[in-house]
Amino acid sequence: MSTSGPGGQGLQLTPFRGLRYVAERVGSLAAVTSPPYDVVVRPDGLRELETADPHNIVRLILPQAGTPADRHRQAADTLRRWQADGILAPDPEPALYVYEQRDSHILQRGLIGALRLSPREEGVVLPHEEVMPHIVEDRADLMRATAANLEPLLLAYRGSGGDTGDGAAQVIERTIRHEPLLSTTTEDGFDHHLWRVTDPADLVAIAADLRNHQALIADGHHRWATYLRLREERTE
Repeated sequence: MSTSGPGGQGLQLTPFRGLRYVAERVGSLAAVTSPPYDVVVRPDGLRELETADPHNIVRLILPQAGTPADRHRQAADTLRRWQADGILAPDPEPALYVYEQRDSHILQRGLIGALRLSPREEGVVLPHEEVMPHIVEDRADLMRATAANLEPLLLAYRGSGGDTGDGAAQVIERTIRHEPLLSTTTEDGFDHHLWRVTDPADLVAIAADLRNHQALIADGHHRWATYLRLREERTE
């Protein structure tokens, strides 16, 4: 989409300190990845991820225990332990991130950041699917317990293009010319690359561009509903 919402604020993406795997402390970056929690539905799929590496992210996003409360408590304990053991470490300074996923046929490339939450009536983030309240509540309980945002949304917007101007697309094109912060190839054949964007001029250019846009939720309707639920609880 290419116009901002009624409030005129559009998309606002804020730099944050990403909490990332320390590559030297895990078997491989590919072995600790997982599809979104709602894709890991088959028990054999869950077991495969859990055994791929003892630190696979599925132990945080889909922990296994007898009750929901125990599952969420287990995820929180696991997250704290991994940080204490140096498996996960925060980046030294806030940043936006350029993420690329590609194989021989498909290329997806975009920005990761902390997105300003906005109610539906602002028309900035546009959901188009209904959500199930019990799933929203479960995800909210997990986030309350871990005090963490464990999975991103996937949003799509119609950008200004990479050939003119100095907006987000231009920053992305410049950024990918440099050595990635990390790279890995998952067993499905996709290459994944991540870059960090910290230059103040680049951040200003991205912000100025995105404020003219609204976005459609491509994946993550329940996560978005969860974030809005938590926003109502924590207005500060």
